[in-house]
Amino acid sequence: MQTLAHFGDGGPGPWILFFPVIWALVIAGGITLLRRTVRRGRGGPWRPAAADDSPITVLGHRFASGEIDEDEYWRRLSVLDERFGGTGKGGAA
Repeated sequence: MQTLAHFGDGGPGPWILFFPVIWALVIAGGITLLRRTVRRGRGGPWRPAAADDSPITVLGHRFASGEIDEDEYWRRLSVLDERFGGTGKGGAA
């Protein structure tokens, strides 16, 4: 009776199945790594850059870094809110 890949005749035997399993694990690991990277927001060039460049977001960053005070933040936000659309009462983005 012949075994898998002629094991008794000097062939690789059941070890021939080891290499496809290794390739499957490498591919699955790559896909998992890619999905985790994209999910955490460190995606590649397909990530939209315009979301971080909106004036309301820039204003929020300036307020958070201490460049402007709270009164100036709310005054500028009300102007931007009229011009660029509603952010609601919750603040920037």
